[in-house]
Amino acid sequence: MPTSKTCSFCGNKITPGKGLMIVKKDGTVLYFCSSKCEKNMLELGRKPENVEWTKKSE
Repeated sequence: MPTSKTCSFCGNKITPGKGLMIVKKDGTVLYFCSSKCEKNMLELGRKPENVEWTKKSE
């Protein structure tokens, strides 16, 4: 049974078969629910605590 993952940026649950998994050079595994979350974290360098629409900002 596949398990659901949690988005590394916004904290939303990712259903099995959806989302994106990125493995960094240092071995860190990041899960993203959408390209919006991926771009905000990796390209724009934003912190989830500073973005209003994330669950991690609460």
